[in-house]
Amino acid sequence: MKAMWNNVVIAESDNTEIVEGNHYFPFDSIKLEFFTKTELTTVCGWKGKANYYSVTVDGKTNKDCAWYYAEPNDAANKIKGMVAFWNGIDIK
Repeated sequence: MKAMWNNVVIAESDNTEIVEGNHYFPFDSIKLEFFTKTELTTVCGWKGKANYYSVTVDGKTNKDCAWYYAEPNDAANKIKGMVAFWNGIDIK
C-alpha cells in the first residue's frame, strides 16, 4: 500500500492494518521529512486519544491529514505505532 500527497509517496508498506476502512501504516514506513506534528488531538471512544501530523510536499501543506494513537486503548492495540490518513491523501 502507498499513501500519496501531491503526487509523492509519503508512506509505503506491505503491512498495513485496516480499522474502520482506514489503512494504518507502520511508523517506520512513513517518510518523516514530509511530516510535522500539530497541536490537534481528538478522542475516539474505543481507540483513545489521537495526535495529528500535517504533510508538506513541494510547498503544499495538507493540515492535520495524518493521525496516530500513541497510547491506544487495549481494544485498538494493534494500531499502536501506526499512522493513518484522510483529507485528500490517496491510498493505493
